[in-house]
Amino acid sequence: MSERTTVRLPQELLTRAKRKAAAEGRSLTSLIEEGLRIVVAEPAKPRTRSLPRISAAKGGLMPGIDLAAPSRLQEIDDLVDLGRMRRFE
Repeated sequence: MSERTTVRLPQELLTRAKRKAAAEGRSLTSLIEEGLRIVVAEPAKPRTRSLPRISAAKGGLMPGIDLAAPSRLQEIDDLVDLGRMRRFE
């Protein structure tokens, strides 16, 4: 027994589906039915969550950084800030 239902589709997709059905000499209903049967018959794909890479760095300190010399770290930080301020002048 067939059942009626309403489906909302983007206009562009509906237009392409109608053209395909007409080119194959079949109804839009049979085209949609075939597509649904294919999708429903497929086994559910496990959803894997891929996280974006945070950094491409391999680890370790940048060249010239010495954690034993905090004054050097402050100097580097000050130079970075100075560079940012110059961009806004």
